[in-house]
Amino acid sequence: MMKLLVAIALGMFGVQQHDHAAMVNERAGGTSSLSEQQVAQLLAGEGMGYAKPAELNHYPGPRHVIELRNELSLTDAQRQQVVAAYDAMLASAKALGAQIVEAERALDASFRGGQIDEQQLTRLTSTVARLQGELRAVHLAAHLATRRALTPEQVARYDQLRGYSK
Repeated sequence: MMKLLVAIALGMFGVQQHDHAAMVNERAGGTSSLSEQQVAQLLAGEGMGYAKPAELNHYPGPRHVIELRNELSLTDAQRQQVVAAYDAMLASAKALGAQIVEAERALDASFRGGQIDEQQLTRLTSTVARLQGELRAVHLAAHLATRRALTPEQVARYDQLRGYSK
């Protein structure tokens, strides 16, 4: 169980093998497991690929719909719905991103302090994994809300504009 939680937590961020020098450089602005760029993305509420299942299966992303509003011929009501979905997602994503960064820093500090045990490891990695799942759900929910605001024709046009049409 513990191995599974650790694998999930690391896998969600696409952790790859690094040489030790690269790991030390990444740690300077982030944590041992998050690069500076990942920390910045989490704190900014960015998607980081969390919503790919939605995006690639005809559930448009709110940020991109806002960017493409003219090409999609959004009505004022649709634009307001999508902006509301985006704003709610962004606020939640920033808050969860900050919690993930803090949880990763706590995990890092526990190892750095040399006093971590299996119970603490399980608690800390479970917290990270739970927060990552919540963040992913927030991003995916914004795609659900965005699709509800659009017509089927607008969804098809979005897919075409984003290069997802076959």
